[in-house]
Order: sequence, then structure tokens, then C-alpha cells
Amino acid sequence: MSLALAKDSIDLGITTQNPDAALAFYRDTVGMEHVGEMTLPGTTVQQLMCGTSMFKLVCHDDAPPASAPPGGPAGATGYRYCTIAVTNLEEVTNRCAEAGYTLAMPVTEFAPGTTISLVEDPDGIWVEFLQRS
Repeated sequence: MSLALAKDSIDLGITTQNPDAALAFYRDTVGMEHVGEMTLPGTTVQQLMCGTSMFKLVCHDDAPPASAPPGGPAGATGYRYCTIAVTNLEEVTNRCAEAGYTLAMPVTEFAPGTTISLVEDPDGIWVEFLQRS
């Protein structure tokens, strides 16, 4: 049995202890479109669109007992990074660097015709920006 997808993308939930910093990164620096805020008992979710994928920035009134360590895929198990394919890799990477975000990897040719950069968001999650020629 295979999945019968209703759309060509997935939605991603990121629990954050600093929703203002996360919103500033994903909306203001990266350029995702903020499309709404959902309030549940004890939780606020900021919704941002990245193409047809939705990034959900989840903030609980009572902070979870543990934080994800920084360090991308080598820092811990579980979901540690996401990849966003772009056509303006240099521009988005430079915007992130100029805004003071940590570049885990500057713009680098990863393989012939494939260039990437890795940027750490305010919660230590790595965002890989990928451009193919």
C-alpha cells in the first residue's frame, strides 16, 4: 500500500520557546508568508507558507522540559534539519548571515550542479537551502 497524497508537500511543526525569534527568522529573514495564527488551550501556532508546505511554529505556554541541542544532524537524533530548494541561494544565505544567524555551512558546491548552504535557526534547527543548476 502506498500513500494517496492530497498535496505534493508536507507540513512541518517546530516547537519553539522563542516564537518572536522564530517568526523573525522564517518570516522576516527567509521570506516565508505568514498566513495565520491559531490559538489552542495553552498553545499558539504561527502558520507560514513555504511553497505548498506549511511551517507551524508551535509555542506552549508551559515550556517543554527539554530543548533540542544545536548541531544539526550530528547534535541529536530525530528531525534535525529541513531542505528548501531555492533559485536565489546566494541572496537568502547572505540575508541570513547579515541578520546574524549562524552559517553551519556557507554556500558550497555539494555535487556537480548542486549548491547548498546550511543556516541555524533560533532554536538550533538547521535549514538547508539547495539550488540546482
